[in-house]
Amino acid sequence: MKRSVAVLLLALGAVLGIAAPAQADGAQSGADLHVAQTLGDRDLTVIIRRVAEVPGPVHVDVVTHAGSPPGEITLTARAAGAASSTAKVVLGAGPGFYSGVVQVDRPGPWELAVDEATIPFVVPALVSSPWENTTYGGFIAAGLFLFAALLLAALGRPRLALVPTAGLVAGVAVAVTAALLSPSIPPVAAPGTQLDPTFDNVNDPYQRTSAVDFSRPPVNLVPTMKDDDLVLSLTDGSSGRPVDDLLVHDSAFMHLVVVSPSGQLRHLHPIRTAPGEYRARLRASEQGTHAIAAEIARRGGGVQLLRSSIDVSGSAARPDDGKADLKTEIREAGRPSTITAGFGRRDLQPWLGMLGHMIVVGPVSGSPVTAPIWAHVHAMIPPAPGMPDKPDESVAAYGPDVPFTYSFPLPGKYLVWIQVERDYSVVTVPTVVEVPAGKGVSEK
Repeated sequence: MKRSVAVLLLALGAVLGIAAPAQADGAQSGADLHVAQTLGDRDLTVIIRRVAEVPGPVHVDVVTHAGSPPGEITLTARAAGAASSTAKVVLGAGPGFYSGVVQVDRPGPWELAVDEATIPFVVPALVSSPWENTTYGGFIAAGLFLFAALLLAALGRPRLALVPTAGLVAGVAVAVTAALLSPSIPPVAAPGTQLDPTFDNVNDPYQRTSAVDFSRPPVNLVPTMKDDDLVLSLTDGSSGRPVDDLLVHDSAFMHLVVVSPSGQLRHLHPIRTAPGEYRARLRASEQGTHAIAAEIARRGGGVQLLRSSIDVSGSAARPDDGKADLKTEIREAGRPSTITAGFGRRDLQPWLGMLGHMIVVGPVSGSPVTAPIWAHVHAMIPPAPGMPDKPDESVAAYGPDVPFTYSFPLPGKYLVWIQVERDYSVVTVPTVVEVPAGKGVSEK
């Protein structure tokens, strides 16, 4: 009997050494949050660094771009029932990274105010999954049964020792089964991705929910001008209530494209100023009806493109167009075309998580407002040895060529803008593309 218990003890030690339970899943993991913000006359990227411990600090980096005026901004972290924490960040005359630190005292949904802008974010909780608890529980039970079996064997009760020995085998079997199956069990969605985050579901993401269909209705967009600010009201297409569940996608809550009557582009990232309300400074160089398109991602609703128009009075200077060596291979409508922009040097920085962006509007025969096609195409960051997997704007080592592939759906004339970042300045290169019709396809 003693020999059998010893063998089981060795087996238990071997299993403990090789069968480690899963340590991370969607509910436990946290990551830096990058959010582009058009804050007044400043184009910023606000980076909320991953929270390592609670209570503890939240490190915030504010990235300024060329042309952003210097000055002081205020960071405030706040949550329902929690004390607010405030920090001042002094932005210098030169573009780059400026840092501040605020404090959080609990996991759950929080809000970072950057002056009048508000950025919702989630402080995750370290929560063990049910299968992780089962694994540890099985090993703990096996250890207790092992102790009981050894004690009974030492007291000369070998027959009675068979009972805890069976419990030992069962505990090890349960623990090993849970450890081996856990990698194949889909992780629970982190609070804030499908369900609205609350203090309860952040601290217990495995609680049962009655929700089966996580999808949400389309969004209605109503734009208005207030002085120099474009104010966007977002309402739910089913209830009419303000929409306040936008997710950060491609490093922004909203990618707003504004095209003037003559074809000038503004690519803005409105700030959240209230539930369902976003705004961005819009000083146009010409008056008239401007076409607007807002790209958003709603929690549980996927990415949506919202179209509208707004009358704007012109007063600002015309922006300078950037330069690039464009090589195009434009094929007939419906087939993949390629556009490669050459910028001469390998000093491009990631912008909005990408190497480059291409905005496409067309076919255009009059005002861009009537163009049926709006597209936002990406050039991905190529992997490079020794470089981070997800580099931020501090890395300037990419290019010189930025390639795009896109199938223009309809024949005709398209307005195209290519955007990259260099020296903390967004370079916009406009061009016009003529797309021929395929066989049997007439030009619209």
